[in-house]
Amino acid sequence: MTTEKERMLDKNWKTWGPYLSNRQWGTVREDYSSNGNAWGHTTYNDAISRAYRWSEDGIAGICDAKQRLCFAFSFWNRKDKMIKERFFGLSNYEGNHGEDVKEIYYYLDNTPTHSYMKMVYKYPINEFPYDDLIAENGRRSKHDPEYEIIDTGIFNDDNYFDIFIEYAKINHDDYLIRVTVKNRSGQKAPLVILPTIWFRNNWSWGHGEYEPQLKSSASGDIEIHHESLPVIKLYSRDQNTEALFCNNESNPAIISGASSEPRYYKDGINNFLVHNDKDAMNPDKTGTKACFVINTEIDAGGSQSFDFRLSPHDMENAFFDFDDVFSLRIKEANDFYDGIQEDIHDEEEKLIQRQAFAGLLWNKQFYHYNVSKWLKGDPKFDAPRNLDHHVRNLEWEHMQNKDIISMPDKWEYPWFATWDLAFHCVPYAILDSGFAKHQLKLLTKEWYIHPNGQLPAYEWDFNDVNPPVHAWSTFRVFKIDQMINGKPDVPFLESVFQKLLLNFTWWVNRKDKNGNNVFGGGFLGLDNIGAFDRNMEFKNGDHLEQADGTSWMAMYALNMMRISMELSLYNPIYEDMAIKFFEHYLYIAEAMDNLGETKNGLWNEEDGFFYDLLQLTNGDSVSLKLRSIVGLIPMFAVEVVEHTLLEKLPNFRKRMDWILKNKPELANLVSHWEVEGKGGKHLMSVLRKTRLTRILQRMADEKEFLSPYGIRSMSKVYEDNPYTFSVDGKDFKVKYTPAESDSSMFGGNSNWRGPIWFPINFLIVESLQRFHYYYGDSLQIEYPTNSGESRNLDFVATDLSKRLYSIFSKDEHGNRPFNGGNDLLNHNEFFKNYIMFHEYFNGDTGEGIGASHQTGWTATIAKLIQPRMGSRSR
Repeated sequence: MTTEKERMLDKNWKTWGPYLSNRQWGTVREDYSSNGNAWGHTTYNDAISRAYRWSEDGIAGICDAKQRLCFAFSFWNRKDKMIKERFFGLSNYEGNHGEDVKEIYYYLDNTPTHSYMKMVYKYPINEFPYDDLIAENGRRSKHDPEYEIIDTGIFNDDNYFDIFIEYAKINHDDYLIRVTVKNRSGQKAPLVILPTIWFRNNWSWGHGEYEPQLKSSASGDIEIHHESLPVIKLYSRDQNTEALFCNNESNPAIISGASSEPRYYKDGINNFLVHNDKDAMNPDKTGTKACFVINTEIDAGGSQSFDFRLSPHDMENAFFDFDDVFSLRIKEANDFYDGIQEDIHDEEEKLIQRQAFAGLLWNKQFYHYNVSKWLKGDPKFDAPRNLDHHVRNLEWEHMQNKDIISMPDKWEYPWFATWDLAFHCVPYAILDSGFAKHQLKLLTKEWYIHPNGQLPAYEWDFNDVNPPVHAWSTFRVFKIDQMINGKPDVPFLESVFQKLLLNFTWWVNRKDKNGNNVFGGGFLGLDNIGAFDRNMEFKNGDHLEQADGTSWMAMYALNMMRISMELSLYNPIYEDMAIKFFEHYLYIAEAMDNLGETKNGLWNEEDGFFYDLLQLTNGDSVSLKLRSIVGLIPMFAVEVVEHTLLEKLPNFRKRMDWILKNKPELANLVSHWEVEGKGGKHLMSVLRKTRLTRILQRMADEKEFLSPYGIRSMSKVYEDNPYTFSVDGKDFKVKYTPAESDSSMFGGNSNWRGPIWFPINFLIVESLQRFHYYYGDSLQIEYPTNSGESRNLDFVATDLSKRLYSIFSKDEHGNRPFNGGNDLLNHNEFFKNYIMFHEYFNGDTGEGIGASHQTGWTATIAKLIQPRMGSRSR
């Protein structure tokens, strides 16, 4: 066992970590407006002067698991209008495609206990182009690409600093910190480095009066006084470093225009350095926010390193073993990943996977949100909620979140998203299965899950409906964990299953509109995939029956059935639950074929594809013949059960035999359950072999879904011939757009009309693997369509994985497609081996789009790179 794996057995080693957000402004939690305008209530410009209510943000920051004390870096190139205290980005209203961070930084390394962490931030030497980025993006339309910082020319001639930030723990609460600055330009350049420490403000809101303190100590030391923290000092190796002190409190003159007594406010460090405001600093050298000030100049092409230590120990020489410990932690990190990657022999694959893992680990965040307090306001700060209008999360007063959670992207999405998190946990299971299991259990806790059984979606609207993938992820993590650790964690599986029973019941009671086992759920996470808003209420009572909503539920029922069967091996009482979900699945699958009096199902025989259905009040229905990824989701409802497992479950098998005998129309419709496949396996699938083959013909067609980089979210045929549908006297058009969205429809800024999305592609790959596990070589398709080559489904799954991997890997010209053909990013020696894991990718070129550090569901590439454990990892 490696040293890092030994540390993972001690929960104290995760007491501190990279739990500081990259952005807290513009979040729902900080919105105390009367109109619910979260982006307008707190902005980037006022964040430097406003004390946050719920959490903190910073650059490459760390904090304890309760976020009492925070540490992060700020920088100033002596040209910018403000110190760089947090990453800059555009709000939802400023970007032509919505919110977007406008900085370049990469996560390079991290370990599960955060014993070693490394990232790099590329900070311009010349004045940061704040105004240019805002103005140019404001001028551009939805039809134009985003204007990125790389497009401004600020990095031309290598006029930037590479700022490498590294952490190494001596012990769980004792951090060694190193910042290494490399001047990539041909000229000497000044830089101010500000290692900053502060307390999260818990004293200004009226719930408590205890105010911790930071104080000046000997030169180069900052004393830390907090009643519940063992950490007592921040040390600088350079003992001549000056320390500045102010308070983590809002500056009323800036935030509200009010006058007040001097309190040395949150923006004091900025005002002292940038505006020479000597009154902004506390001359008594005390406060709740402080920093060291390192004024330096870096020679052209030169490099300088600066060392710090955050420690519970009072000592004369805090750096006596600094270099040795740093070297040891780096070696231990390499040993840990050598074990993870022992069966990976390609160095490119290792690099990409390790950076994907690093991004996952860096994107952990302290997430604090007490909805009841937020709705009511605080004793000293009112919340002017206008209850005559929409107020977010009004029905979620039970929510009390104060946990470390894996975030989709700590700048663009610094809040948990339930279905995102389910995908995060699968690669996490390889890395740290304990954390993956903790995350899946967390969202089913009574202070998360609604009393009615609904899982919260995300803070912008907990009521929204995400695809029900929690059960799928739970069983995947359970099996991976069992494979790695050699024993099944049955209590984990059972605890999540019990709560998911409530959630499944919520779906049945709330989302089956007419009680016919056909499910809707708004956009179900697929934003603008349809011809019109999938939450749309029609004037005459017509309603949408969703192919994906029903398919997700068929998948959910199968997942719950399979978990029940697993639990039955340890407690026979769960056989009854397995039978329940088996039957529920059959009725859902039947309903997909029979809707309304005309019996027009979601399956369209003429086209060989699944479509959404507009159900009319007169009993007729209209098939919405729009070929999108919605029509591929029925593939996900597939399960293969070995005959040996059935033999261990006699009650389940007895009930199954009864159904097959007395209701053969159900079994014949949906499965090969009664037919043993190769090696004694049984298949349960919404798709019979013929239908599966026809869907795959569409999916494998390079003129439709198959891209060089994976499966597009919409058929490319609509690029030249947009789909048109008329309803309520209006025409709705859908055009294939491979990259950014070209409209603001449905209020969304994302785009499911062509790009490559990793979560759906990942499920496609896994579904193909399961089908192949049953059919073997007896099922082959022409791949690609019209190529004349017949391939089994395992080959197709492997090839899709390679196409997804190719987004990040170098092509024959040395280009990584996610970089979008940018020569600097692809070929400059200081960029070319750094990977960004975007939210989604151009369906034609593979260029990364959307959130640039979505190392959550896009980190599933790490699982696709990992050699499969056994013949079947499920």
